[in-house]
Amino acid sequence: MKAFEKLRLDYFPQPDVILLKHPVLLCHGFGAMGSFSSKGLLHATCMMLRERGVLAFAPNIAPYAKIETRAQDWAEAIDRIKEITGATKMHVVAHSMGGLDIRYAISSMDKYKDVISLTTVCTPHRGTSLSTLTLNTPETIRGSLEGIANWFGNNVYPKVPSNITGALEQLGREYVNEHFNPANPDHPEVRYKSVTAACGKGTEYDINRLLIPFNSYIYEREGINDGYISEESAKWGEVILHSNLSHPEQIKLNLSSRKIPQWKELWSDIIKSIKEDDERIFTEK
Repeated sequence: MKAFEKLRLDYFPQPDVILLKHPVLLCHGFGAMGSFSSKGLLHATCMMLRERGVLAFAPNIAPYAKIETRAQDWAEAIDRIKEITGATKMHVVAHSMGGLDIRYAISSMDKYKDVISLTTVCTPHRGTSLSTLTLNTPETIRGSLEGIANWFGNNVYPKVPSNITGALEQLGREYVNEHFNPANPDHPEVRYKSVTAACGKGTEYDINRLLIPFNSYIYEREGINDGYISEESAKWGEVILHSNLSHPEQIKLNLSSRKIPQWKELWSDIIKSIKEDDERIFTEK
């Protein structure tokens, strides 16, 4: 009977299990406002992946600091995860600025020894013009915003002094292209993958109205984007996926209930891609 079709039980109603031989480190990007509603920017993502059998970890590090400082925090997190799990290597999935942090750790801190693959999700590998916009804000306004952000960062993460200006300067297009990228080449022992995203102007997908000014500003200078990072800037290594979620939505911030399946699918597909590298290195052993 049709009346019972919606009540019919699936044989396996649980989500697919994705078993990996190595743990996964999730690295968050710039900022910490997500801590108001969660235990960290990637905590919800981490818990969702654990439900699928992934041994994932999502530490919280300095929210407003330079790449070198944040990379040191991630390096310590990598060592801690190795202690907890007994693993000698791991996969890293990094959102936004976190991707630059890990590239630095791999290239300039010899953490390539601990990393099998790095998958970056909307990381500004060629910088973002949004950084310039922020830094060019009138001094009186910018000073107040910087003071608030540094105060907030120092309170939620007192281990490292906040430096929002230093972080923003390193996210600029000139710095990343002319200084960071030449100084931090890819390491041949690490597999590099990337995920891009675009919505709003120039696409058929909607974007939160609060992001429209940023979205339009970046579009005029870099093309289609997710509200923070352009599609072109996010490309690094093998591009494995493209999303229509905005930058905050990718980590379940300001995400409507109708887009939750999209968010889950994005991160599940990322892990499924990692599984190929995981099985390859395990076989080589």
